[in-house]
Amino acid sequence: MWTIFLIVIAVILLTIGLVKLVDKFVPTKFKPVLIIALWVLIAFLGYSTFQSIYNPVLFDKVKEKRYTAVIKNLVDIRNAEMAHRQVKGRFTDNFDSLVNFIEEAKFTITQRRNSVVRDEAASKQFGVDMTKEVIITDTLGYVTVKDSLFKNSDRYKTMINVPVGKPGSKFELKAGFIEQEDVKIPVFEASVKKEIVLYDQDKDLIMQENQVPSSVVGVAGDAIKVGSMEESSTNGNWSKTYGNNE
Repeated sequence: MWTIFLIVIAVILLTIGLVKLVDKFVPTKFKPVLIIALWVLIAFLGYSTFQSIYNPVLFDKVKEKRYTAVIKNLVDIRNAEMAHRQVKGRFTDNFDSLVNFIEEAKFTITQRRNSVVRDEAASKQFGVDMTKEVIITDTLGYVTVKDSLFKNSDRYKTMINVPVGKPGSKFELKAGFIEQEDVKIPVFEASVKKEIVLYDQDKDLIMQENQVPSSVVGVAGDAIKVGSMEESSTNGNWSKTYGNNE
């Protein structure tokens, strides 16, 4: 972009120089037409320069606003999936099942406390009463997943919809297991391509955005996502400027 900007500035300066040369050396009868043409060229190049600077600024404003809305839904999906794993021991790739789970499932509220009880084995071994400390878990009650995560909101019913960008788009939801040291670990991933979120923006700027590396503040790669199908992670791939990614 800076190369284009410098080229345009150089051409504008050259055109201004030509205007002065025309004014000095070209016969009077040709001056008006040439000077008008050169000033039109200057205006065009000036406008092009302005657009080359201003368009990326507008793009960034649109991008940040849309990314924020998308990430809000992804965080809701992650919270729902983690609740599903806590209760059922796995994630799900079926959104309807996830919604039903939110509406019907409950968390168990427990309390852990220390207690002292008679140690039967030690008492028998030593012939005297022996005691030991144990941890007792008491069940205090239950709370619905819906009330715990979403309170009075029903936004969970539409969180699979991409809230901005190309109309009618939905997040891609995957779930399964990976194996680590002969242990199956549940994993999930929810994602949407940046080109869907920014579908009506400049294609060259979208291409540049797709190449953002993870070390740069923003969203890494060509998609906005949370979780992973390749490793045990529920993190998002956005920087914390967009909110908590863990």
